[in-house]
Amino acid sequence: MLTGCDNSGEHHFKDYHQRLANVLDTDPIPFHPLDSLPNFPSTRTLYVPEEDIRIGLLDAYELRRCGLFQLIADRNSSLGKVQDKTRQLRYELLLLNGLERCVTQTVPASDDNPISQPLIDELTPIKQKKQQQLRSVIWNMLATGKEWRQQFVLYPHTFDIDNFAGLTANLAAMEDILTLLEYSQSQPDADNKPTHEITPKRIDEALANRLLIHQENIHRSRYFGQLYYSIANATQWINITTQLLNQQESTIICGEKRNQQQAEYLKNVFYRFYNPKIQSYLAELDSQYLQVKPVLQQVFNQLPTKHPDLLAYKEVFIDGNLHQAFRIAVLDHTKFWQRTFKRCQFKVGI
Repeated sequence: MLTGCDNSGEHHFKDYHQRLANVLDTDPIPFHPLDSLPNFPSTRTLYVPEEDIRIGLLDAYELRRCGLFQLIADRNSSLGKVQDKTRQLRYELLLLNGLERCVTQTVPASDDNPISQPLIDELTPIKQKKQQQLRSVIWNMLATGKEWRQQFVLYPHTFDIDNFAGLTANLAAMEDILTLLEYSQSQPDADNKPTHEITPKRIDEALANRLLIHQENIHRSRYFGQLYYSIANATQWINITTQLLNQQESTIICGEKRNQQQAEYLKNVFYRFYNPKIQSYLAELDSQYLQVKPVLQQVFNQLPTKHPDLLAYKEVFIDGNLHQAFRIAVLDHTKFWQRTFKRCQFKVGI
């Protein structure tokens, strides 16, 4: 009963392979575990240290005018000190916006009570350091935050044949992460002044708050890791199935006035098991990979760490080595059926 309820891609590939072997009266080719794939490196390996920059509360009144006092106080509270990585990043974004308001005097002020110049002088280098750290804070959320990290760790379960949950939520999240990474870049000009800094106009509170929404939307999925594993699994199953068919191709009898019963059975397996489900499953894997690849490439190209294990992971999964092998496998499988249909004079769709 449990086997009958299995709708995973793995189950359908296994069933397809076994049925072809039965028709060809041969043993199926063993499927070997996918144990050579690079995995997402450990949290300890990927974490990028961040300099601890403290902002005192001695200038409490003036910090209130920037909208910073309560923000910093909440961060230093007992709950604030155990914030998850997503809330830590949100804090950094809101802090940068508040610092911008402080150092540019873009806060309501009366003539007799402006923000003091000494406070501006104190906050300006803090803002610059926070700006420089932002890329590392973003990366540490992705690499070590539970809900984000689990999206990239290989998940050894294939998608169901007709259910690919996680694309929309994860793609939206990565697009916002990319926006933050682009805004985090700060290139100095000739006077060594940042020319691309975060301002309230560029990153507002709505974007910072969306991080929490993204975290909630993705926390039940393992999307990227499941997508990559599903592609690797499909590639191996298609390859060994094509190998099985190629090995037995010379035994498949076709031709005018010859008994083509075996070939007819093969055609039936193709139309009952490969064409309606597996072929569309392969097409959906391909489509989803192509949708996420450009965004993930742009995100990972801005990494603050170049650890060899991470580069190996990126090369195989994100840059496309695995996907290229997947497409070759599907093409080789398609070529077998094209040859067989032509040789046996089977009309497509019949």
